[in-house]
Amino acid sequence: MTHVPPPPQGGCRSAPVLKERGQREVFCGLTGIIWLHRKMQDAFFLVVGSRTCAHLLQSAAGVMIFAEPRFGTAILEETDLAGMADAHAELDREVARLLSRRPDIRQLFLVGSCPSEVIKLDLAKAAERLTQEHAPHVRVLNYSGSGIETTFTEGEDACLAAMVPVLPRTEARELLVAGALPDVVEDQMMGLLADLGIGPVRLLPARRVDEETAIGPNTVFALAQPFLGETHAALTRAGARHIPAPFPFGEEGTTAWLSAIAAEFGVSKDRFEEVTAAPRVRARKAVAAAAETLSGKSAFFFPDSQMEISLARFLTRECGMNATEVAQPYIRDALHGPELDLLPAGPRIAEGQDVDRQLDRALADRPDLTICGLGLANPLEAEGLTTKWAIELVFTPVHFYEQAGDLAALFARPLRRKERLRLEAAE
Repeated sequence: MTHVPPPPQGGCRSAPVLKERGQREVFCGLTGIIWLHRKMQDAFFLVVGSRTCAHLLQSAAGVMIFAEPRFGTAILEETDLAGMADAHAELDREVARLLSRRPDIRQLFLVGSCPSEVIKLDLAKAAERLTQEHAPHVRVLNYSGSGIETTFTEGEDACLAAMVPVLPRTEARELLVAGALPDVVEDQMMGLLADLGIGPVRLLPARRVDEETAIGPNTVFALAQPFLGETHAALTRAGARHIPAPFPFGEEGTTAWLSAIAAEFGVSKDRFEEVTAAPRVRARKAVAAAAETLSGKSAFFFPDSQMEISLARFLTRECGMNATEVAQPYIRDALHGPELDLLPAGPRIAEGQDVDRQLDRALADRPDLTICGLGLANPLEAEGLTTKWAIELVFTPVHFYEQAGDLAALFARPLRRKERLRLEAAE
């Protein structure tokens, strides 16, 4: 099918990669609970950690005191850390209390943290034991949200990968889409796929545990998020086959993602054009409004969300920006190769981080816009650089056609703000 522009001359897939293994500046994987608990309506995320873990989640989520969210923290006290108490017995007791008070819980995730991993608390064994005790009403799984040598989007990746082995088996030919999306975006995606005649379509994660998400040798899967490396591996081990494609950010990325799935399911070119023509026009028009601000500007990406390569492709190809450096915590060819094919040659491509060296490069480049984590934004602003918080790109609906303009506007906003401040200072 010819719906996607050909790769630019000299894409970045074969470009040399600067591999850095130094100090990193990222949030921990517990942050993923903030969007996952909203997505899975009958799940509960119980972090086994410290008061610091609890404060992080409460402040990041902005939960009011009278709200009843679908997450909490089982606090490890000093007696637990010192080995003076039986942490497993205490965890069993807390889980029993939680489930008795919240009978709506169907999936319980025991989420490991830095403290629980330091004291070698075996949450996998605990999940097996608690599943046997509370089955069939509740399924208990575990994954690590630890911030030791990880980045914050790995929390979702670890969570979804933990779900794959317990999915029901099926022999049916089905499409499985992996990656948590806001409900409104997910509904738009499902509408596009239905209009193309593609189905059945299953979701990981599903909104409820009893929805018919299954896996088998005839399952093909597409990833909606660029940071699902472990989920990709788990689905492949379970017998499913990946549909490689750029990710659905912007008009071009969305069209390429849908086109790859359409080709897999034999959708005709005419049908594809009929379904996508109008939303593609809307997306291009919406992006163009922000591109007036972005065109000709330079961008520098610190490694943070694992969305950096996809976003750099969007900004350079659709918004007219040029990237000086694109750094990402991990680069996996199976996931990011199609994006690197489209990313125009020129920027430094870096994997991992040595934050001091990268700061030196950013200050030498003096980009118009620097995309980075919260911890680096204020220091870089003090150095005169305009910044964009990478984490906002994960919390905001930015996928598919109808959000393409919003995605571009997120990058244009700090540049417009800087220009307004300059004009006000000049008056």
